[in-house]
Amino acid sequence: MQARELFTPDEIKRLSTRSDVMGALLVLHAWALIGGSMAVFAAWPNPLSFILAVMVIGGRQLGLAILMHDAAHGLLFRTRRWNELAGQYLCALPVGTDLNLYRPYHLKHHRYTQQAEDPDLVLSAPFPITTQSLKRKVWRDISGRTGYTRRKEQIVMAWGPMGGEAGLSWRERWARLRQAGLVGGVAANLALFALLAAIGYWWLYPALWLLPLLTWYQLISRIRNIAEHAVVPDNDDALRNTRTTLAGIWTRLLLAPYWVNYHLEHHLLLSLPCWKLPVAHRLLIAKGLRDRMEVRDSYAEVLRMATSAVSEGPHNSVGNSKAVHI
Repeated sequence: MQARELFTPDEIKRLSTRSDVMGALLVLHAWALIGGSMAVFAAWPNPLSFILAVMVIGGRQLGLAILMHDAAHGLLFRTRRWNELAGQYLCALPVGTDLNLYRPYHLKHHRYTQQAEDPDLVLSAPFPITTQSLKRKVWRDISGRTGYTRRKEQIVMAWGPMGGEAGLSWRERWARLRQAGLVGGVAANLALFALLAAIGYWWLYPALWLLPLLTWYQLISRIRNIAEHAVVPDNDDALRNTRTTLAGIWTRLLLAPYWVNYHLEHHLLLSLPCWKLPVAHRLLIAKGLRDRMEVRDSYAEVLRMATSAVSEGPHNSVGNSKAVHI
């Protein structure tokens, strides 16, 4: 399905307008919420403020990945240069991803959405699963096991084979680490640690950056992935192979930042900056397409659908440590 079948040329032009000001405000907003959450806990340290800070910061870490996603499409800023610089250094590297590696992978997902060639099909194909299977996955995420496993696999794969004839030189290993985005990611995290240390709060880095990144960020990334493509009605219908999930203010704060819940609209029109997605959604509803679209009222509803399996099949007992793609 082509966008011109759903939107007029004027609508496409209006919806596709990018803004440097809005892009800068979104990046600033993400980091302001992260810094503000750290400041609140530092000023009023207690279990409640700590848990809330972990959830808000983890949500904004996902938010940075979402803004990196917009930059990968060339939508965060009007110019390619600012999309590349801000998308890589302010959004991707701090959360352990790499814009240049992500872009070709993600564009292939758009080209083959829910088809055999879709690299993200592994994230949605195992569903529905049982409630027990989801509980195990949630525990792995929130306990940090998923995050630790993913980082370990990333490092081992980048480091390359050990010993014997397959052994690599230090120069070759360094090149592989750079190509995998690990050097840049470590540098970005060292810069964040240095900044916190310079103002006398170095301990906020492990407590309120690494911990959210390894726990809450992993969990909400999994939930978002489930909501976007799992248990969709029709893999071959562009209006039904991708889902939009409606979200209230608290859900948008802690689980679905920067309009990521409007995933169907993003797939229908790739030139939409994230802040135009709600406008596109309202336009589609006004055109009478609601009954043809895969739209759900909440993430809780989607999770109920995703856990509708009555018994555990061969796929349902296996965790998915890659559930973090945008």
